[in-house]
Amino acid sequence: METVGILAVQGAFIEHEHILHRLGAETVQLRQKSDLYKDFDRLVLPGGESTVQGKLLKDFGMSGILKEKIENGMPVLATCAGLILLAEKISNDTNAYFKTLPVTVKRNAYGRQLGSFHCDGIIKGLGRFPMEFIRAPYIEAAGSGVEVLAETDGKITAVRYKNQIGLSFHPELCEDDRLHRMFLNLSCSC
Repeated sequence: METVGILAVQGAFIEHEHILHRLGAETVQLRQKSDLYKDFDRLVLPGGESTVQGKLLKDFGMSGILKEKIENGMPVLATCAGLILLAEKISNDTNAYFKTLPVTVKRNAYGRQLGSFHCDGIIKGLGRFPMEFIRAPYIEAAGSGVEVLAETDGKITAVRYKNQIGLSFHPELCEDDRLHRMFLNLSCSC
C-alpha cells in the first residue's frame, strides 16, 4: 500500500487526502520538520498561497529535505501553488523554491479570485477532464524532458517531468480521480 506525504502547512491539502484515502492509499500530513522522517514514498504539494507555503517551508526547516527527496526520485503531485513551489523559475516573482521542475511559471496568471474558472480540458493519456482554476498559474515555458500533458486556451496547464506531475488546476476539487491514480502509478525511484 502506498503512503503519501501531503504538505499540510497551508492550503487545500485535506481534499487530496480524501481522494487518496478513497483510492486506498495511506497518508501522512507534513506539518513540521519531524514529520519528514515518517515513512512515506510519495508527496503531494497542494494549492494554496505559494509565498506563504515557501516561507513556512523555509522557517520550519523543511525545504532542503523535501527538495532532496524530490531530486532522489520521490513521485510528486503538485497543484497550483505546488506547481509554483516546484518551478525552476517564476517569471513574475523573484522567489524560487525547490527548482526541481524545469519550467517557467507565471503566478496568478489568470488574475485574482474573480478570474477563477472551470472548464473541461484534454489531458494526454486520460482524455476529457474537469479543470478548476483558482487564482491559477500557467506554464510559460517547458524545458528539455518536460512532457506537456494539457493546454488550456493555448497555455500549458499540466506537465510531467520524471516523477513530478505539475498542474495549474485543482483535480482534488472534482470527482474524477484519474490524475491521482496516475500519480499513484508513478514508479518510485527514491
